[in-house]
Amino acid sequence: IPVSSNKGLCGVFNANVIRATINLIKEEYQELYDKGNVDILCIGAKVEESLKFKKYAVIGNKNELLDKLTYDNIVPFAEMLMQYYNEGKYDRIVFVYNQFKNAATQILVTEQFLPMSSQQSAVSSQSDTDFIFQPNKEDILGTMIPKSLKLQVYKILLDSFASEQGARMISMTQATDNATELLKELNLTYNKARQSAITNELVEIVSGADALKG
Repeated sequence: IPVSSNKGLCGVFNANVIRATINLIKEEYQELYDKGNVDILCIGAKVEESLKFKKYAVIGNKNELLDKLTYDNIVPFAEMLMQYYNEGKYDRIVFVYNQFKNAATQILVTEQFLPMSSQQSAVSSQSDTDFIFQPNKEDILGTMIPKSLKLQVYKILLDSFASEQGARMISMTQATDNATELLKELNLTYNKARQSAITNELVEIVSGADALKG
């Protein structure tokens, strides 16, 4: 699931996601892809357009999620992904997106969504401490894991959206700086041309006056 933007003018933000998605397929899933066992679901019009143009197996998009990025809008999408995994339609779901660090820096990330990566327990296995769970552990995990996965999707899209705005700000700042520099150069060229034209006119006037005196 590559995540880009729906609009351009944000520098290499979209190009990085497109390139990372293609490289991920070539380096890790090429054999599966050749057998038709890899699907691409795009979030963002720019990555969808590019991958379709390059004839990659794009099965659809969820571009509308970026138009109104709220947790309530993300939940049905996250639940759909979890259902696909639980039903065995996919045995792995991976996101490719830009993670926000600051306005000037975005970190390209390939993040496995499902199956969940195992985490080391913070409690030592040798601890003899007894914990009381209310309700029982199964009910807690049955509630918390889906909630955690939904929040993970929401975080991914928020990260990407924040990165997009940062990339666009930097891109527009650079464009403004370049335009300002170009305007200075054009003004200088214009003034030189104008000065040259005035000089030529003065030379012609003086030459004409000298000719009349003669």
